[in-house]
Amino acid sequence: MNLKLTKLIFKIGLGKDSSDDKLRKLEHALMIYAGISKPKFLSCRIYSFFISTIINLGLLAFKVDSNKVKRYLKDANVRRGLINVLTSIVELGLSKPQKLLAPFLVVWNFTNACNLRCKHCYQNASFSSSDELTLKEKLRVVDELDEAGIASLAFSGGEPLMMKDHLLKVARRASKSGIYVALATNGTLLTRRVVKELKEAGVKYVEISLDSADPEIHDKFRGVRGAFRAAIEGIRNCVEEGLFTCIATTVTKLNFHEIGKIIELAKKLNVNRFITFNFIPVGRGREIVDLDLSPKERELFLEELARFAMKGEIEVVSTAPQYARVMLQISKGEFTAASHFYISSTSFSNYIKNIAEFIGGCGAGRMYCAIQPNGDVTPCVFMPNLVVGNLRNESFMDIWLKSEVFKILRNRELLKGNCGKCSFKYICGGCRARALSYFNDILAPDPGCIYNIRAYRSLSEKLK
Repeated sequence: MNLKLTKLIFKIGLGKDSSDDKLRKLEHALMIYAGISKPKFLSCRIYSFFISTIINLGLLAFKVDSNKVKRYLKDANVRRGLINVLTSIVELGLSKPQKLLAPFLVVWNFTNACNLRCKHCYQNASFSSSDELTLKEKLRVVDELDEAGIASLAFSGGEPLMMKDHLLKVARRASKSGIYVALATNGTLLTRRVVKELKEAGVKYVEISLDSADPEIHDKFRGVRGAFRAAIEGIRNCVEEGLFTCIATTVTKLNFHEIGKIIELAKKLNVNRFITFNFIPVGRGREIVDLDLSPKERELFLEELARFAMKGEIEVVSTAPQYARVMLQISKGEFTAASHFYISSTSFSNYIKNIAEFIGGCGAGRMYCAIQPNGDVTPCVFMPNLVVGNLRNESFMDIWLKSEVFKILRNRELLKGNCGKCSFKYICGGCRARALSYFNDILAPDPGCIYNIRAYRSLSEKLK
């Protein structure tokens, strides 16, 4: 079934319904497909039949088990994400990488306040904050994100638990709307009581930062003695409470050699996932730019990370867009991990490269965006100064659909240097935050990639 026919089916089935009614109608069709609802009217039965046919044809093309997908679709959060993808494909067409009518993920820097003083903090967070959205404004923002149809909302900071009362109320509002709610935290405030409160508010995923398996190194990097011990206790509390728990490590010259030790610690603590974050020299990170990995170091590190991932003992992902390319090369096309998604040949047969190009590596301004504590919208949390709008005086969807910066980021044909010529530009695209930080240009080559060694050397000469 081609795209034109699929688009026609969607339009006939949805008619002249309002946007909200269209989304509800499509969700009901997915619930029927998953076997958790039944059609009430003939028109509903016909529409759900066509939607089921479209899905089954797509699964057949990618050789995916329909029963497995039906189990996933019993989850309201999964349905929400699929609705966004389906409507985006119909309205915008298929593209490499895929453009979305609404971001799949929004990362909300909930507050600038923090109880630590991390050396690499992109937000330059401190012990106090000002000019932040009020609780009333925050709840209104959640309603806008719900209307937009975003699938996931991650709260970050600063340290979001410094504003725990606001956080719990906003998380509860988002969760009740059907949005998948995640929390990124330094872990030091995750007492048993707090973790229970987070779970009751609908938080399903908690990501705790850990910079080293050595308490002294972690504490020194975090600027507060005892931070390691408190973070480990927070991790244990999350695991015991049954939350999906992830350990996150920002990789620098100080810790890339001990990544195996951190992964072993993660396995010992029974966490679900380990993720590494690209170091971006913004905020306080500008003061330690010399700790960034060279392209060769990053390549060797990502190769090591890929080997850990392919063992299958724990989910191992990375925000470095080159990771998808490296894993494809290391596994000879059997595995990849694109933009936080781990994909194996057992799931998608011989279509891994196509799926990776669809997801598309760096998602800044395309798959996701960020909200700052004062309501500013930026393409990524690592681009805090590239403001494209403010939610105090503009609607979220107006910003998402009309921002010229976002439109530029969605077009990989505009990339400069080797990133624009690279055969992996649809899978990777380079980290746009690194390009901006180092070259003051979101389209510049990512100097952290082994394929951009010339750009890295040129940059190194300038920094001397």
